[in-house]
Amino acid sequence: MRETATILGIPVNPYTMDEAVDKLTKDTLAKKKNFIVTANAEIIMMAQQDPGYKALLLNQADMILPDGAGTVWAGNYLGYTVPERVAGYDLYLRLLEEAARHKIPVYFFGGTPGIAEAAAREGQKRWPGLEVVGCRNGYFKEEEEPEIIEGINRSGAAMLFAALGAPKQEKWLSKYGKKLQPVLRMGIGGSFDVLAGKVQRAPKWMQDAKLEWFYRLVKQPSRFGRMLALPKFVLAVREEKNRKK
Repeated sequence: MRETATILGIPVNPYTMDEAVDKLTKDTLAKKKNFIVTANAEIIMMAQQDPGYKALLLNQADMILPDGAGTVWAGNYLGYTVPERVAGYDLYLRLLEEAARHKIPVYFFGGTPGIAEAAAREGQKRWPGLEVVGCRNGYFKEEEEPEIIEGINRSGAAMLFAALGAPKQEKWLSKYGKKLQPVLRMGIGGSFDVLAGKVQRAPKWMQDAKLEWFYRLVKQPSRFGRMLALPKFVLAVREEKNRKK
């Protein structure tokens, strides 16, 4: 197996998409627990500013995957072998496909009211036999959390997909990791919106050209502040390489 890439103190597992899907499917069928984080440049920079989030990634995540051209570039620039981007949305779809094939029950948690259900319906159209055993939106108060956890566990789900946005989704999945029964826990950001057709993803040629970030910025100008993390990330990675010389 390739050496884990350490990027600004964050250990990134350099799996290919096929390798990640194969391992996570087999682990789920074997009832082996996994807490998955797909880390783009923005998430790695969040960890630099939030010590609690960084500690979570270091001590709680079972697999941190290179989501984003920036993470792939950084790993290779620092001398590791990071073969390809493992985008969170694409991994989510591949895992749904495997869930349908192997009759693995899944739970959709997060998004605006009704969006998880819409994503579930679309998923079941694409992969007949997909068993979505529960949906719950991402609007809740802290006192409702025990009831949410009970509902997830009662559903019998083996895969839990949480669309609460980073870092909230990872913090929530980590906080209740010992109480949640699904063996796979993964934060997926806005993936329900994309699967449900509410948000358009960048065309394939832009994804291949590593321009998906630009497409998102054009579609959602409000993301501009968040995008400032990208040049800061590049500078930080260059500084890290200089320190290693």
